[in-house]
Amino acid sequence: MKLPRESPAAKLAALAALCLAAYGPSLRIPLMEDDYPLLWEAQKYGAPSALGVLLHFSASRLRATSYWSMWQLWRLFHANAWPYHVFSLLLHVGCVWAAFAVARMWPRMRPAAFWAAAFFAVAEGHQEAVMWFSSINELYVFLFGAASLALWLAAARPGAKWGWNAASAALFALALLSKEPAFAWLPLFLLADLDRWKRALARLIPHAALALLALASVEATRGNSFRFADGSFSLAAPFWFTGPYNIVRVLGVCGALSLAALFWRRAAGTARSAALAVAWIGVALVPYSFLTYSRQIPSRQTYVASFGLALLFGLAVSELWRIGEGRWRRWAVVAAALVLLGNAAVLWTKKRAQFEARAQPTEELIQLARQTGGPIWVRCFPRTPYIAEQAVHMAAGLPPSTLIWSEAEARRRKPAAEFCYPDH
Repeated sequence: MKLPRESPAAKLAALAALCLAAYGPSLRIPLMEDDYPLLWEAQKYGAPSALGVLLHFSASRLRATSYWSMWQLWRLFHANAWPYHVFSLLLHVGCVWAAFAVARMWPRMRPAAFWAAAFFAVAEGHQEAVMWFSSINELYVFLFGAASLALWLAAARPGAKWGWNAASAALFALALLSKEPAFAWLPLFLLADLDRWKRALARLIPHAALALLALASVEATRGNSFRFADGSFSLAAPFWFTGPYNIVRVLGVCGALSLAALFWRRAAGTARSAALAVAWIGVALVPYSFLTYSRQIPSRQTYVASFGLALLFGLAVSELWRIGEGRWRRWAVVAAALVLLGNAAVLWTKKRAQFEARAQPTEELIQLARQTGGPIWVRCFPRTPYIAEQAVHMAAGLPPSTLIWSEAEARRRKPAAEFCYPDH
């Protein structure tokens, strides 16, 4: 189970296999309710000919990478769900590899690199980012952000060429084009090079300039942003509670046990490494601590933060391995394997069932629409009408007006079928 002498290629293959083993069952999940409206929006904003509209007029310009992917995937696969989930899984593999690269390039985390990436590959705490296709923006933010960080750390090495930092800035620009909170990677960069923070600040100048442009874009389009318009994001939100509460949630039992193991050892330098891992969680959650619709940050939005938990886990396993001999090392490997298998088991059973149940209302409505081809009186539906209309439009090829929402309209149009899926 120990892989220190294996080639990097073998480690990357092992990490990809862990991703597939943990999230493979999600490939058969149907598309979720919010997938259909976003796929429809991608037809407006994702095409090459719509680049001007997306970048200059749309409030969604900072989610461009998702629209570009959705537009192309819809052209190729339409409403077939499995290719979308394959794409999400491939992005997750890329994120795990990028996480492995960051840990290897981060001197304090290098001993923990493989086990941290292995935990990140199978973690169930951020499952929504991988299992719900609409959350690929979270994957893109991590993929480009972590790849940018790895190159930025490489640029600090003696003899490194300036091109490393330029490539890092280019990848950071793609992270900023993936989701608005990507600017939070800037303090994460500093965490990874805290011992040389003065020189690190100088190397972050191009990244900071790009982040300022992104923040200016958010401010310029906030009047068209549904997050600002519906009040679900506010600087007046109780961040002082939401932030600490969700740090504890992300840490969970695994984080607590990892901290306990590291505290028990009290090895020189380990405490600071553990503190940096916990700080990573806190910094990554800052943008989401200003949400107003829930004190519990959704799991998809903990994807970047959960890398801090993965680092803690990797530090604990690597420290137990370092100090142990014989039986102790075997127990360290057994404990790590049980944690990885436990996370995978949750994904195979509980989480998969939750996502299948979540997709059921729209799936049944789409099936009825395909069978009838005429007006349907929707007497009850647990989602908003807009979601139902776009699901029928995108998956069944019928206009949104196919659905009838009132008894008065039903009397006038004489529906071909009725539908009711009560919200239990």
